Amino acid sequence: MKIICIGRNYVEHAKELNSPLPEKPVFFLKPETALLTNNRPFAMPGFTKELHYETELVLKICKKGKSVPEEMAGEYFKEIGLGFDFTARELQQKCKEKGLPWEISKAFDHSAPICNTFIPKKKLPDHIRFQLKVNGKVVQDGNSADMIFSFSRVISYVSQFITLSPGDLLYTGTPAGVGPVKPGDKLEGFLEGKKMLTCRIK
Repeated sequence: MKIICIGRNYVEHAKELNSPLPEKPVFFLKPETALLTNNRPFAMPGFTKELHYETELVLKICKKGKSVPEEMAGEYFKEIGLGFDFTARELQQKCKEKGLPWEISKAFDHSAPICNTFIPKKKLPDHIRFQLKVNGKVVQDGNSADMIFSFSRVISYVSQFITLSPGDLLYTGTPAGVGPVKPGDKLEGFLEGKKMLTCRIK
């Protein structure tokens, strides 16, 4: 099982990080040890003082695919869920400045909380709204209509380089509004108004 994450897939998020808009999808991987399931709490790691939340729609890959044509990409996922992509922001910035890979800032243990249940895509609208509340306040309010690269585009692009397998999770990018968390915070993720994921920071 692979966790494939798309970066800079919303214009306003790229702007808030002072990052250029990509001409092609940007992706990176997280290991299976990054998953955090069952709404378990997240323990702040000692190597960062600037841990940021990023809320993302997550596609669950349902069949094996290599070099998938964009017009056929919809056949490769049947369910959509919600996940958090925790980022050690100051470490990421240092990596970017030096032209180094991002893994130490993105792929650490439990950096990918994921919902327990996924929703069949046929039960969701074409343009999917999702939100994050931190301590009851909405801090991210996104819609898949605002993605730079569509679900089909990212599946097709990623599969040129990496064979997709059933059970793979594809995090599709975060909208604007990312920010830091601290011990005691409560994060709640919503997909079309339905609470999908809760994570307390300890």
